[in-house]
Amino acid sequence: GLFVWRLRNTGVRQRPCRFMHLYHVANDRLITFQYFNFLKRMYVTQCNKDLSQRAKPKSDSIVSPFHELQQLDQEKKAVNKISPISSPVHHLWSETSSRNKWRELKSTAETEDSGIPVGNESKEDRRWKEMKLRLDDLPGILARLSKIKLTALVVSTTSAGFAMAPVPFELTCFLLASLGTGLASCAANSINQFFEVPFDSNMNRTKNRPLVRGQISPLLAVCFAASCGIPGIALLTLGVNPLTGALGAFNIFLYTCCYTPLKRMSIANTWVGAVVGAIPPVMGWTAATGTLDAGALLLGGILYSWQFPHFNALSWGLREDYSRGGYCMMSVTHPGLCRRVALRHCLALIGLSTLAPVLNITTWTFPIISLPINLYISYLGFRFYKDADRSSSRKLFFCSLWHLPMLLLVMFTCKKSVLEKEDKGDLPRGSHETAMEIRLP
Repeated sequence: GLFVWRLRNTGVRQRPCRFMHLYHVANDRLITFQYFNFLKRMYVTQCNKDLSQRAKPKSDSIVSPFHELQQLDQEKKAVNKISPISSPVHHLWSETSSRNKWRELKSTAETEDSGIPVGNESKEDRRWKEMKLRLDDLPGILARLSKIKLTALVVSTTSAGFAMAPVPFELTCFLLASLGTGLASCAANSINQFFEVPFDSNMNRTKNRPLVRGQISPLLAVCFAASCGIPGIALLTLGVNPLTGALGAFNIFLYTCCYTPLKRMSIANTWVGAVVGAIPPVMGWTAATGTLDAGALLLGGILYSWQFPHFNALSWGLREDYSRGGYCMMSVTHPGLCRRVALRHCLALIGLSTLAPVLNITTWTFPIISLPINLYISYLGFRFYKDADRSSSRKLFFCSLWHLPMLLLVMFTCKKSVLEKEDKGDLPRGSHETAMEIRLP
């Protein structure tokens, strides 16, 4: 019994000592492990100094910030392979050799990108400088500022309206009307770009415009718009007639003060823009006749309906650009309405073509001959409505580019002659005497 009691007493007294001993052992092991990590980090930083993070100066061989972006893309595309664990000496030797190879490849890539020897350009040549305007570049800049292609389309529709008028052709009036309409269109387009500089810079389609890139100053753009708009309206008013001049001034106001701010407020801007595009053929008709009658309204209605499949198909492929620019377009906010409106006005072109002989503007051969092209654009509008993809919208857009000139050409060939209208007494007031003077020897 005494022996058992002795064993119990020694076990109870030694148990706290054993716990303390295990604690000290664990603590010593923890300190040893931390110290081992410290030694390992010291070894890595001393033996392989390139692994430490250091700011390296840029080489002088880089020509422009565009080459820096290409170099960063090449570095991102580089893939580092994981090599198997080997001896420290072999590992250090392989790392140094791979670093040397990487530096050689990097230097060759830089020299290929730069295309010139290192140190050939100074730092002054690589700094951002103010863009200077040269007189040789000024005509091209002003042509892009005035949207010369759109201006040419406006002048062509004005010429079509002048040619469709039921009066004898007068060359001087035709040239004055075309020149005045072109100058008014240049002024309206320049003012439109002046207002939309901060929004055009966010769109890929418009980021290279002259005002966005700083190729021309805003003051010079406004002066160019004024030098085009004032003589253009004066030519239309004094050289043609006051009605055509009033329509030209109203169109500039509608485009710059109504359509341009509405593009960021409501989808109603598309309908307002269609009215802007429908006025030029009406101006051509009024320039020839001096009156605003049913024929002028019919030509304006054809241009009005044609613009919806044309612009809606174009805007469908530019939805991302319009959303970045902050424009409220049907293709962005109401895609279903965008397709329905395009199809609706494609079908409206068939009805307007049929209305031309009813108003005694063309013969009845015009709706028959124009029916195939109107049916074709209506079919493409239906495919755009059903498929709602970029392919169908692109086909409808390119079809609209040749549809309008072909439709106006067919309309001109089927136009009723002045003599037929004179016999029926359908000539506008003031044109009957002119036709009689032409017929007299």
